[in-house]
Amino acid sequence: MEDKIEIIIADEQSGKRLDLVLSEECQEFTRSYIQKLCKDKKAFVNEKVSKGNYKCKKGDRISLMIPEPEELSIEPEEMELDIVYEDQDVILINKPKNMVVHPAAGHYTGTLVNGLMAHCKDELSGINGVLRPGIVHRIDKDTTGILIVCKNDMAHKSIAKQLKEHSITRKYHAIVYDNIKEDEGTINAPVGRSQRDRKKMAVNPAGRHAVTHYKVLRRLKKGFTYIECQLETGRTHQIRVHMASIKHPLLGDDVYGPKKQKYSLEGQCLHAKVLGFIHPRTKKYMEFEVPLPDYFKELLEKLD
Repeated sequence: MEDKIEIIIADEQSGKRLDLVLSEECQEFTRSYIQKLCKDKKAFVNEKVSKGNYKCKKGDRISLMIPEPEELSIEPEEMELDIVYEDQDVILINKPKNMVVHPAAGHYTGTLVNGLMAHCKDELSGINGVLRPGIVHRIDKDTTGILIVCKNDMAHKSIAKQLKEHSITRKYHAIVYDNIKEDEGTINAPVGRSQRDRKKMAVNPAGRHAVTHYKVLRRLKKGFTYIECQLETGRTHQIRVHMASIKHPLLGDDVYGPKKQKYSLEGQCLHAKVLGFIHPRTKKYMEFEVPLPDYFKELLEKLD
């Protein structure tokens, strides 16, 4: 049986695309999943099927039909997972470099989801569909560190709500180019698809609201700075785009930084170090911290 989500468009949502409004209102779902539902004729405006690019008007009555989760077709794979914490509702993983979080084109094996399916069996939330069981947020393939996976739909909805309300603590450590003169700062700039290169994200006035707080931990040799970034929002490539926008791209980032990198790294020097949230069942705040990976510590030693 399908679930039904209903929304009435508010004044500030008028003029926005339907798929954008739905992804902002239903943050337990990925935007790509919302777009798929729109293509599958599961989105309605004033009781009529509507496309994702429909421009909403104040007072529109929006309905979104959510089909039952499909039976998973992704194969479980036994692998060593660095489990930080686990209970009946959530599992926190310290993800290594070069691991994709969920299956996608070109990556249907060896992902975190493949390993989770072997470890958790059928205990993963089904909200985000076939390819992303349990996944409520993600970190890039080349970003290391902690992320939370949900083992049932109750937990998934709770964590997604906290993400939407920006109440989850997410602190990242990074090494960036050049000396950041001020000790701390905030970047408040919308992030969306680059108008020059659709494969990249960029600071874009038409993008989604995005806020990153940063502070200097240490100023390093050779013109680098070791920083901590705290996410208020969680847009795709947010820290990488925001730091590049103020002329301090991440070391190792060959997408948003210099094409010729000073050190041989597999992607950006970025580590999800701290994650804090209200537990979906106990309603108590929990916070976890994972150590820097070896490559990061070795870089700091070189540059100190």
